[in-house]
Amino acid sequence: MSYSSAATLERYNFKSLRTYIAAAIFIVGNIVVPQLCHLIPNGGLIFLPIYFFTLIGAFKCGWKVGLLTAVLSPLVNCLFFGMPPVASLPAILIKSLALVLAVAIVSRKMGFSIWAVAIAVLSYQLVGMIAEFFMDFNLLHALQDVRIGWPGILIQIVGGWALLKAIEKW
Repeated sequence: MSYSSAATLERYNFKSLRTYIAAAIFIVGNIVVPQLCHLIPNGGLIFLPIYFFTLIGAFKCGWKVGLLTAVLSPLVNCLFFGMPPVASLPAILIKSLALVLAVAIVSRKMGFSIWAVAIAVLSYQLVGMIAEFFMDFNLLHALQDVRIGWPGILIQIVGGWALLKAIEKW
């Protein structure tokens, strides 16, 4: 099994303007795609779009761009569009941050492959389920992303890997 070195093609740092430009691009993606998904009834719950460009940004540019995208995307979406609702922000932020951490660990250990993307996505989902369960002790809420959002999980894995492969040389 060969791994590409594309896990993080470039390392960005907080002193570089490129970090903030890259994060802004991924944040815009995390704003536009959820708005489109919300045109479909329960589209946000089904497709889990708020995590997609966080995944892409963290793999492509590193944890610093991923962190900015993970935190600012849900906050900007909530502020301007009311989605996600304020009550959902803690769980979404925990999952978003877990995703960035998972990508950082997995990409360092495995490089970039569809398996690395799958492990990162499944890891943040597991952390998110545990966190959501302890937030309200409701197993149904904790399992919501898996019960309802499984298409979004598959899109993150397959679509995320495909997009990262497509932009690998950029």
